[in-house]
Amino acid sequence: MVLFYTSTTIDPPATIYMGRDKVENEDLIKYGDDEDVWFHVDKLSSAHVYLRLPAGMKWDSIPTKLLDDLGQLTKANSIEGNRKNNQTIIYTPWRNIKKQGDMAIGTVMFHNDQVVRRHHIAQRDNAIVNRLNKTKREEKVDHEAVRQEREKERNKVKRDAANKLKNSELEEKRKRLAEKEAADYSNVYSQEAIEEERERKEREKAQKQQSNGKEGEEEEDDGMDSDDSFM
Repeated sequence: MVLFYTSTTIDPPATIYMGRDKVENEDLIKYGDDEDVWFHVDKLSSAHVYLRLPAGMKWDSIPTKLLDDLGQLTKANSIEGNRKNNQTIIYTPWRNIKKQGDMAIGTVMFHNDQVVRRHHIAQRDNAIVNRLNKTKREEKVDHEAVRQEREKERNKVKRDAANKLKNSELEEKRKRLAEKEAADYSNVYSQEAIEEERERKEREKAQKQQSNGKEGEEEEDDGMDSDDSFM
């Protein structure tokens, strides 16, 4: 089972979730998403808490109030950390989590220790914890189905973006072609004018052919007169 919470410190509200137990945490590690940010109490056992990044938000620029919500929830779900003040909450993108086969359940490492941030929680803030607990809901999640649905949606977004780019490029190509044709002197005339010019040339050609034909007849007539005079 997965526990979901809603933080209203931003608009629209952000979704926070975590596994109900360490076994569920393993599934969350396996089926996490590139838009997820992982939170944990530093150097202590605690729940694995995740933030589903809202659209447009970067993992390393999460608003402080939202970080406070995540830090308080993470601290509250650590047996030892909940009793102690001045706790450090570490967080990193889900894709930076490294899991090896010989690791104990719930244990993780990082691909890059430099891609880890820290947020200080001085003490438990019951107002924050109680507010978040009021939004808690528990759901059974088919992680593989959710993963496939996310992948399908991402592919759709990619296709839409590719089609938009392609249409934009085609429109730009049409625009350039139109500008080129407008600058071409051969297209200064209208289609009607071009047709008139073609007909004029055909008339001139016909007249020339007719004129050549008459000249041939005259030459033939001159030859006949010469023959008569000879006789």
